Amino acid sequence: MTAKQTIDVLVEGGKASAGPPLGPALGPTGVKVNEVVNAINEKTASYAGMKVPVKVVIDVGTKKFEIVIGSPPTSALIKKEIGILKGTKDSSVVGNITFDQVMKIVQMKKDAFLANDLKGAAKEVLGTCRSLGVTVDGMSAKDVTAAINEGKFDEKFR
Repeated sequence: MTAKQTIDVLVEGGKASAGPPLGPALGPTGVKVNEVVNAINEKTASYAGMKVPVKVVIDVGTKKFEIVIGSPPTSALIKKEIGILKGTKDSSVVGNITFDQVMKIVQMKKDAFLANDLKGAAKEVLGTCRSLGVTVDGMSAKDVTAAINEGKFDEKFR
């Protein structure tokens, strides 16, 4: 069994570079830094403009590596999806997202949710929408959650 070394970094999606913090951490491991950077950029391109947790697992003996991409917070995905910088500090509405955009976020984060099914995952995203002050198709997140419970969006979960 060969030894593994793990390096955890936070990079901007699609914009990793050989500079700090990645380059100095990879240098002593003997891997080809540019290969690692290119692999990270390829895997994080869809998260452009967001900070993404990345884990580089290096086989010390063979110098082969594996890139494991974490998921940005749900709030960051919602804000990026509708183009806002921050949520509300009170009960005001700062933006609106479509239910299809909610489902897009569910698909992006489906492995990170605690929910057992897509409905539960959608409700987790809706909870974040509510705390940010974001409506869904013009309705409050609470009302959309009630509509899910009544079966009004069942066709979206197939």
